[in-house]
Amino acid sequence: MATHCVDRELLNDWHIVADRESLSRDKPFPTRLLGVDLIVRERAGRFEVIRDDTGVALKSAERYGFIWTCLGTPRRDIVFIPEANEADRHLVSGGSIAVKVSGLRAVENFLDMGHFPFVHTGWLGEEPHTEVAPYNVEITAEDEVLATECKFYQPVASPTAREGFVVDYIYKVIRPYTVALYKSNPIQKHRLDVITLFVQPVDEENCIAHPYLCYLKDGMEAATVRSFMQLIFAQDKPILENQVPKRLPLDPRAETPIRADAVSVSYRRWLRDRAVTYGAIPARV
Repeated sequence: MATHCVDRELLNDWHIVADRESLSRDKPFPTRLLGVDLIVRERAGRFEVIRDDTGVALKSAERYGFIWTCLGTPRRDIVFIPEANEADRHLVSGGSIAVKVSGLRAVENFLDMGHFPFVHTGWLGEEPHTEVAPYNVEITAEDEVLATECKFYQPVASPTAREGFVVDYIYKVIRPYTVALYKSNPIQKHRLDVITLFVQPVDEENCIAHPYLCYLKDGMEAATVRSFMQLIFAQDKPILENQVPKRLPLDPRAETPIRADAVSVSYRRWLRDRAVTYGAIPARV
């Protein structure tokens, strides 16, 4: 397993390295990104990110309540989430959850509707509603993987749900380790709640998931949003940590897909086309 990353796509992009709420101004916070040990510390009224091996201060920023850094030279800005600017939404961190698996596996699991009835029984799915209906997948002009017309019956789609209903989903893979989910709000069904999963690749077989929740406030407190997300992710974590292999195979022959895996197949192909190998088992040539 490679110790450090050589993928320019990842080295020259922004990644979350800490939740602002978890930091103390008088105590440095150790973490790791792409195999590189880092220290997050406060200096002159702002947080900075330092490489532990060289002492060099990296480019850093604070956005959405998280501390971000880039190990190389940023080729683009931090992911923009327009819903974060809407005043009638709770903007909540779902916590920082360490998971013993490749971050690419965590993203792929987030895209998988097929596991809802079996892993999130009574919440995001239940029998006999187990079939994933056909949906559309495309690569957008912005070079993102977009899955639309996704529909799935959920008994408790969110904390405000009072009955089960068929939920409309849209998935968007924005960066290799960043994926967003837009889903029907049970009260304002013409609008969508948004969950963005920022995954911090600690190394090739370990990650930290940083969910960022933009939920409509109607009928719900911010603490309830956070608790619901943590409940769902706690159900996912043991499944993820039992994945074999821990890294994501990119060879189309490695794991047999089914129709419901259309977005996963597109995601893996998208990673191959961008020469992303960190956290993956590259395809054989």
